[in-house]
Amino acid sequence: MSDINKAPIALLDGACLPERFDSVEALDAFIAQPSQALIQDLAAVEGDIMILGASGKMGPSLARLARNAAPDKKIIAVARFSDPASKTELEANGIETITCDLFDATAIEALPKVENIIFMAGRKFGSDGNQPLTWAANTHIPALVAQAFSSSRIVAFSTGCVYAFSQVDGMGSDENDPLDPPGEYAQSCIGRERMFEYFSGVHDTPGKIYRLNYAIDLRYGVLHDIAVKVRDGLPIDVTMGHVNVIWQGDANAIALRCLKHATVPTSPINVTGPEVISVRWLAEKLGEKLGRAPIITGEEAPAAWLSNTRVSNGTFGYPIVSLNRMMDWTAHWVSGGLPSHNKPTHFEARDGAY
Repeated sequence: MSDINKAPIALLDGACLPERFDSVEALDAFIAQPSQALIQDLAAVEGDIMILGASGKMGPSLARLARNAAPDKKIIAVARFSDPASKTELEANGIETITCDLFDATAIEALPKVENIIFMAGRKFGSDGNQPLTWAANTHIPALVAQAFSSSRIVAFSTGCVYAFSQVDGMGSDENDPLDPPGEYAQSCIGRERMFEYFSGVHDTPGKIYRLNYAIDLRYGVLHDIAVKVRDGLPIDVTMGHVNVIWQGDANAIALRCLKHATVPTSPINVTGPEVISVRWLAEKLGEKLGRAPIITGEEAPAAWLSNTRVSNGTFGYPIVSLNRMMDWTAHWVSGGLPSHNKPTHFEARDGAY
């Protein structure tokens, strides 16, 4: 499977997952493999797909997945593309690109009026140092987009951080729980949701608010953060003692499948893995795979940011890639010194400051 990127696109099937990845190319190609369920759901959705904010950590892989799952649709990636390599790679994979500053209302209005929008733009890291920019990125831009694409379906990425902490001996927050998180970043994410909700109600725009917790790519994510600290002998703070995680390919597929399940008005859906996972346990198990004992600091708090995925699991089924498989892949990747985005998740932060 190390040359998976050179093979024809095959349907993703949990029964034939690779044992490991030895290159970025193989990893990216695997994440872009569609399942039959995704292919069927996109076939049932009329129109092309445009991804706003497509140059982040998840955007390029989501665009490639959409391209492979729906070869008859035009897939358009929109971003500032401050890194020209991202734009070039997308185009090499058959994806149209448009360079656009989403702070520019005139530029947004000039974008093609595509029937399906995946909204991925937002600001998290550095939020604590420039709160006005964070609020503008997370509330002003969504308001512009919601108005410009009032006749489209809009799946808007959000975060599980909009909830208050929930008890770790439960199943996490569900979609009807109050939104009362710590920190201005999470509060601004509520603002983003409210903008899409408001204009969806005004214009009868179908949509989904996609509350994601911790997508896992071998180059970043909670498992990567913990594995790197184990490998390098760095302390792992377990005060934020429990997390949810989901494979990025599964997260991307659910985001695209949400287009078929858009509601009027728009409505939230939690997306993550089904397990409430102990950070201490993750560190110990990754330590066994890496041959190093983790250095643990702190004591687990009784509550954490956790999401209940009953609705998502009932609608889309369970994720294809299991937690154990993600851990095996991560340990191999990190032990081999394969590339990292060097962008820690800061999942340990309990004050909402990033």
